[in-house]
Amino acid sequence: MEFKQIKKVPDDWSVPPNLKNYEQTYSEFSWDSILQELDGLPNGTGINIAYEAIDRHAAGPKKDKLALRWLGKDGGIIDFTYGDLKEQTNRFANLIRTLGVGKGDRVAVLAGRIPALYIAALGALKNVSVFCPLFSAFGAEPVYQRLFRSEAKVLVTTKMQYKRKIVGIWDRLPELKYVLLADVEEDLQENVLSLPKLMAKASPEFTIPATDPEDMSCLHFTSGTTGMPKGAVHVHKAVMVHYMTARYALDLHDDDIFWCTADPGWVTGTSYGVIAPLLHGITNIVDEAEFDAERWYTILQDQKVTVWYTAPTAIRRLMRLDMKPRELYDLSHLRFSASVGEPLNPEAVVWGKEMLHLLIHDNWWQTETGGIMISNYSVMDIRPGSMGRPLPGIEPAIIHKLEGGKVEVETRPNVEGELALKPGWPSMFRTYLNDEDRYKKCFVDGWYITGDLAERDEDGYFWFIGRADDIIKTAGHMVGPFEVESALMEHPAVAEVGVIGKPDPVIGELVKAFVALKPGFNPSDDLRMELQGFGRIKLGSAVAPKEIEFVEYLPKTRSGKIMRRLLKARELGLPEGDTSTLETAE
Repeated sequence: MEFKQIKKVPDDWSVPPNLKNYEQTYSEFSWDSILQELDGLPNGTGINIAYEAIDRHAAGPKKDKLALRWLGKDGGIIDFTYGDLKEQTNRFANLIRTLGVGKGDRVAVLAGRIPALYIAALGALKNVSVFCPLFSAFGAEPVYQRLFRSEAKVLVTTKMQYKRKIVGIWDRLPELKYVLLADVEEDLQENVLSLPKLMAKASPEFTIPATDPEDMSCLHFTSGTTGMPKGAVHVHKAVMVHYMTARYALDLHDDDIFWCTADPGWVTGTSYGVIAPLLHGITNIVDEAEFDAERWYTILQDQKVTVWYTAPTAIRRLMRLDMKPRELYDLSHLRFSASVGEPLNPEAVVWGKEMLHLLIHDNWWQTETGGIMISNYSVMDIRPGSMGRPLPGIEPAIIHKLEGGKVEVETRPNVEGELALKPGWPSMFRTYLNDEDRYKKCFVDGWYITGDLAERDEDGYFWFIGRADDIIKTAGHMVGPFEVESALMEHPAVAEVGVIGKPDPVIGELVKAFVALKPGFNPSDDLRMELQGFGRIKLGSAVAPKEIEFVEYLPKTRSGKIMRRLLKARELGLPEGDTSTLETAE
């Protein structure tokens, strides 16, 4: 692969990076050193995520520091200091305890980015109960699947969500005892209760019980291609990874103002939209509204955001606009940005440098890993299109599966294989809830198999190729969709691309691209031929798409990943599988 490396220069650092020497930090790193930087519960009774995120700050000089600023979609603003968060999460922990919710019991939240979500998440963790986020745009059936599989005892939601999605399914949820409504002042019935009313009655004092590092903390559901969603179990010990990665991968400093645009219905929105910034005692911005370019730029400007964590889909949406943000908004405070969700196309990195005067640092991880595993860092040069290099304490490898349940670790650079991780990092999922057999299949010969294909270059940078089940076998070549998509996106007419393999009797599979155009460009046979020629110049005739179909939009998950398997299923008339995470058309 040949990608132009972007060299870091002194102007790229308005503050010195936390990670000053990657090689030294990686070689000398120990998880014990990270544990020593956390307080642990008083009297040595364990480690609890909510204590590390809130109470230890509220007990010191950061008690009155702004911890969370909530921006309502109607223009309202609600601020919470660390002292406020301690009191509110104490109240929630007390009230669920009065409802009979204890250690290990699941507390589900079905809501948009409203304050009650954040209070409930951290309050549940204080009670050593389990936070189970549900994306607010799910329909009734996906909500049912997750509530049923989680065996949730309490659900926090809103009146509208309750009436639209819960009333019709509750009789199929034997474990669900109470619904707490965040936006009503009086109880609707004996088990549908007013959360504000209960919060007002609850005590603001709460003692966090002993918390074993292996006690369950969060239950995150992730969809497969078929069947019911999988519930990945995480534990309180994961706090070590949240803390460490926020320092090194996101470069958080004590005076930062941080904004993670991910919804807490997904693992990024929980790990880095709730937990990680609070662990570092900084100010966390939460925006209730959905994506709007002008609103986003205004937030970055008015809230003086210094560190911004977003997704490739959002960046591509911004790229589609004919505007120069630095000329319209004061983004001078913004010093660091990062991206996650799916690979960041090289041209997006270049766009960030040209239009935002900011390098966008891609990173890679999964719901199952619980935290960032591979990243581009503030201190290091960027190779656009690369996932970066592993975090300290993380050992990835390119492997090849052999017969007999063995693997071979690839030691040569630039050789494609499956990306695997050596188990042992604290935020690794501990099981799929009630599905241990499925969990065991994720591990082969002492490695966690991620399901992604990648390669590592001679300097240790990892490069994403595609999901193992997305790889296209065409005329003896193995083609990764991401490579083709990134090449086509360099054409000025192209906004987004999704690539699949389509069965062909001669070459096995042909490469087909679904292309969404930028405003001002219209589908035509001439443009199709131009893109095919452009692809052949960039990729060569063997890899370039043989077919191009123009579409208004690409099917994506609500967390922003292009659903290539859905494109393929629709193209071939196959069953679509689990579509519960499908984003609706804009």
